[in-house]
Amino acid sequence: MLTVPDFLYYQTTYMGTIQDEAEFNRCAARARDQLARYRRIYTVTAPDEDAEKMAICAMADAVAWYEGARDGTGGPVASVSVGSVSETYSGGSGSLDFSQAAQGREMYRRACLYLDIYRGVGGC
Repeated sequence: MLTVPDFLYYQTTYMGTIQDEAEFNRCAARARDQLARYRRIYTVTAPDEDAEKMAICAMADAVAWYEGARDGTGGPVASVSVGSVSETYSGGSGSLDFSQAAQGREMYRRACLYLDIYRGVGGC
């Protein structure tokens, strides 16, 4: 059974940047589902008791980032002004890869920051 972090854990222990609890819960649910998929098809081990929670938080951040980049409310910054505070996001444009494959690679990369995921075959 996956240990799912709550919003307080995300804010205080992981120190994430998602500000809205409902958004975090939605993104964390997608991250949890992806981690459950990894557990079904790979050998996933957690080196400590918080590793799964931290992985879900990191993956939730990736989900939120890609969603923000897709709808133009986040993603890569195209311009910034300091006086009167202004920022513009480039959305999905530019040379960054926003494909499902790229998103999947980023989710896997973030999960591997905290978990040991073995995708290979048995040794010799």
